[in-house]
Amino acid sequence: MAKKNPHYLGIITQGSLTSGLVMKLDAAHSVEDLRVGRFVVVEGKRARFFSMLVDISLSASNQSFLDDPPLDSPFALAVIQAGAAYGTVKVQPMLMLENNAELRPVKTIPSHFSSVCEANEDDFALVFGAENEKDKENYYFNIGKPINMETPVCLNLERFIERSNGIFGKSGTGKSFLTRILLCGLIKKDVASMLVFDMHNEYGWQALSENKSQPRVKGLKQLFGSRVTVFSLDPASSKARGIPDPHELLIGYNQIEIEDLDLLKEELNLSEAILENAYIVREKFGADWIATLLDMSSEEIDIFVAENKGHTSAIKALQRRLNTIIQKTAYLRPRVSQNYIDEILRYIEAGNHVVLEFGRQNNLLSYMLATNIITRKIHAEYVRRSELHMADPDNVPSPRKLTIVLEEAHKFLSSQVARGTIFGTIAREMRKYSVTLLIVDQRPSGIDSEIMSQLGTRVTALLNDEKDIDAVFTGISGSQTLRTVLAQLDPKQQVLVMGYAVPMPVVIRTRSFDSDFYAAVAPDSIYNGQTHYETHDNTKVRERAKKAAEEVFGA
Repeated sequence: MAKKNPHYLGIITQGSLTSGLVMKLDAAHSVEDLRVGRFVVVEGKRARFFSMLVDISLSASNQSFLDDPPLDSPFALAVIQAGAAYGTVKVQPMLMLENNAELRPVKTIPSHFSSVCEANEDDFALVFGAENEKDKENYYFNIGKPINMETPVCLNLERFIERSNGIFGKSGTGKSFLTRILLCGLIKKDVASMLVFDMHNEYGWQALSENKSQPRVKGLKQLFGSRVTVFSLDPASSKARGIPDPHELLIGYNQIEIEDLDLLKEELNLSEAILENAYIVREKFGADWIATLLDMSSEEIDIFVAENKGHTSAIKALQRRLNTIIQKTAYLRPRVSQNYIDEILRYIEAGNHVVLEFGRQNNLLSYMLATNIITRKIHAEYVRRSELHMADPDNVPSPRKLTIVLEEAHKFLSSQVARGTIFGTIAREMRKYSVTLLIVDQRPSGIDSEIMSQLGTRVTALLNDEKDIDAVFTGISGSQTLRTVLAQLDPKQQVLVMGYAVPMPVVIRTRSFDSDFYAAVAPDSIYNGQTHYETHDNTKVRERAKKAAEEVFGA
């Protein structure tokens, strides 16, 4: 009776709870039609086991057929292939459904000869949820389709933002496109505000595409209009690329702390002696220590050392390094009259989403400095507001949830610096103060293993380096079987999704970032092809902005 099911693949012949199950492939199917990562259902007597195909092999009931196959007789070969020679597939159960109760971790295995069927649309909806456009409280978002199927696979965005997450893959696998898809889902479902540190200017307005028929793709501002605000460290560059209203952002020397310099030790060749002397100068001159030191002559430094603690050569070396920073970061000023970071916070509290473009200021030193300064100050404000809320929850609202998108994450979260950076702090806090990270990186092996183990959901495209593969599976149970799945991904538009926001690991073909996607995620936006936007419902955003300004800033 099982064979009447059009999705029937075969039967379970052996296996164990720890090593997985072995399926004998039905003769009607060829091993060439199967792909590792495929989602299947094993029909046990008392439970259904939702599983993944993790390996494929060839077997035979009689070794002699393999030692001396009748290659000159197509008929004899067909007879052997119909029965004596067959394919075997390793099946890894991930979840079980007993008596139609609820999905549970796998604690047992199905009996011999249980049938295995390809999962259908109802199975996917049961396990991964289904996106419902009419239900405002539905936080499932379609991120793609399983291999060789047209059924949507959804991510639970409400669970996604509860922890920090990672998007990984080697260069050229489309990490930025995948990030853009996820950000569109988060904005559409309005589960949190986004702060995107856009190092390569790919998320704000538009980005280049490898598709010749569609050389450019829309950014978040084009899709969501007034719900997205673009700040720029290089407004001239942003305007030249078509952004109609970028907000300039400047940073004062007095906003730079020594911990920001500590992050740049490698880029600036800062020794511990130089940093120790920076503390001495900071203690003497206060918040304006950098501007003061930059204006000092060699003779004045000698006098300073004679009158205070410190080492002359170290302080002069510090002065040279600070001059290097000034030369490479055009957005720095001795002092700034406007508090741009507070302005970013106002937009976030109003339910808006912020993209910070770097324009031509996208060298690594410039990116790391600005990103660290801004995140440190925003996190400090979130801690302050969260503590006020905890002290008086009835009268003080909790801060709006915030996800910070960070590229080149290994530079901020390596084992050498993770414990001292604000990003390492946020990753370990696991949304204690309503802030999480979405880290995007091609070198997960460069990220501290403790940070990797804290990531809730990992979306991973193809990786080739063994160290990177090991890093992606840090803290993941049953990772050995998933390594094979990851190694077999196509280099484009295929990812392995695993972790907190999905009930079980799944391989998907990601959605295309095209006109169909635009219409699905932002149907209320009208873009006329140049610089003008209209959105059908800006009232909610304006009301939030007014309320947030009154409650938080007294404005």
